[in-house]
Amino acid sequence: MSGGEGIERRLAALRVVVFDVDGVLTDGSVSIDARGDETLRFDVQDGLGIVRGRQAGLEYAIISGREAPAVTARARRLGIEHVQQGQFDKAESIARVFTDLAVDPSAVAFMGDDVNDLPAMKRVGVVCAPANARPEVKAVADLVTTAAGGQGAVREFLERIIAAKGRAGGS
Repeated sequence: MSGGEGIERRLAALRVVVFDVDGVLTDGSVSIDARGDETLRFDVQDGLGIVRGRQAGLEYAIISGREAPAVTARARRLGIEHVQQGQFDKAESIARVFTDLAVDPSAVAFMGDDVNDLPAMKRVGVVCAPANARPEVKAVADLVTTAAGGQGAVREFLERIIAAKGRAGGS
């Protein structure tokens, strides 16, 4: 994962990380059984990254264009209280995160993978995309992980933030 000029300072200043779900917290696959129930696949190492990031002072939010009970359950297990699902206007959704968490946009990161994430990405201090993100998203990202969504991308990004905070003295 690389980054532009000043990225370490911006990473160290982050207080909140916001995740898209499909293609970021999951690999983007949706399994549907005969009853119509969905199953999503989350990476457990990403989950531990979220726990470790919280220990380093990070807060989290989820903004997803779809609604899925699995997302609610996963967020609950990880202690993520700020979850917005069924959100088509992600610029409006990210503005609610700024208000709800009383945080300056420059102290917020957004990790997304598809074009519907771009409006939110344009409003935050750091943008990250997983390796398998759409080219349009990678073009605006400050960082692109080497791992794909749902396969360690979240953990990779969070470890980069935690390391930057450590080098900056935990700011």
